[in-house]
Amino acid sequence: MDIAISHSFLPHTDPEASLAFYRDTLGFDVLADVGRGTMRWITVAPAGSRQPSIVLSPPAADPGITDEERNTITEMMAKGTFATIVLSTPNLEEAFDRVQASGAEVTQEPTDQPWGVRDCAFRDPAGNHVRINQAS
Repeated sequence: MDIAISHSFLPHTDPEASLAFYRDTLGFDVLADVGRGTMRWITVAPAGSRQPSIVLSPPAADPGITDEERNTITEMMAKGTFATIVLSTPNLEEAFDRVQASGAEVTQEPTDQPWGVRDCAFRDPAGNHVRINQAS
């Protein structure tokens, strides 16, 4: 069986701030930007690539979600516990410096982990937990 990751979803609360982070800071290409206002689905991918991609989407836009569930999602996003993405780069220090200079909230400076990876962590503008690993 041949299966690959096509895209994954991360919530956003401010499409322009998310664009600034993923496009301008991380250097991702914007593949699609559908909708308007805060109801936008923005697809981004690493520069020069189409897959895998990330769809930045309005949280809890599904009409089947209750107000209580919507509130829980909002609270979890504010705490940074709702969604996580792990990225990799051949130059962790350069990536860290660039993301830190953007004003993103640093949650962990570059660290050698006991499980054998060197990584750092940030929160994106919506509060999503973003980890960046040093590529081998």
